[in-house]
Amino acid sequence: MKPICLAALSLSLFLAPAARAATPAPAAPAGVQDDENEKPDKRPEVKELIEELEAHLKKKGKEDEEAIAVMDTLTQEFENSGPKDREDIVDAFEDVFDNKRPKELEEGIPDSRIYDAAAVSMATMGPESVDPLIDLIEHKNLKKLLMTRARVITSLGKTKHLDGVKPLRDLLKDKDVEIVAAAAQALGYFDEAPQDERKDAFEDLLKALMSAKGSMDSDPNDLIARDRYQAIAASIITTLGSLTGHDERQPEAWQRWWNKNKKADWDELEE
Repeated sequence: MKPICLAALSLSLFLAPAARAATPAPAAPAGVQDDENEKPDKRPEVKELIEELEAHLKKKGKEDEEAIAVMDTLTQEFENSGPKDREDIVDAFEDVFDNKRPKELEEGIPDSRIYDAAAVSMATMGPESVDPLIDLIEHKNLKKLLMTRARVITSLGKTKHLDGVKPLRDLLKDKDVEIVAAAAQALGYFDEAPQDERKDAFEDLLKALMSAKGSMDSDPNDLIARDRYQAIAASIITTLGSLTGHDERQPEAWQRWWNKNKKADWDELEE
């Protein structure tokens, strides 16, 4: 931000009210808001960074390290940006996922670093990033990148925005355990959400946990069912504790606790 001329400011304080009223206020410098409490917006440096990011992305993976460096700078700029710059930064990060990465880190291991970096940064960009993160969960370029989708899901939870709760609850029914575990973990960030939101999330989490355990217990030889339970149980049980402030380690104990306290005021319960 350009410094304010203190001499001119001091002079204006001594002018007669009529003289001050007749003197038009100077235009604000480009990229600066008139209200000192507002953050600078529509800054040329933000526009230049976004254009630089787009140029790196067009190199189809050859300049991803440079792109990630620009993304790091944009992430730092986001906090100090006005609403239009914030929107543009989030849009630029969402557009990252439209660029396919053709190369692999190793045979059979796709290079998802640019996606991962974007997903992690977007966790700090709520509420502007909430709707884009929800959309990215089903992005066509992430269909086979389960761990990257998991990062997107976790970032949605880290925004702590209530619009993310229902999409995360829906993911508890996903066929992939990586997605279910990520959704369960993400819901744990809503420990300060309104109680009705926490109760709805708790109920869906408990259903997912008990269903997985029931499938495992019904056939001890079903290795798939056992693996699914083991993959999601820890995340779910941890989040149940986060949402309630209560601690249990076994699914059956959580079921008993829910049966007893589903209609209670959780914030008034004594542990």
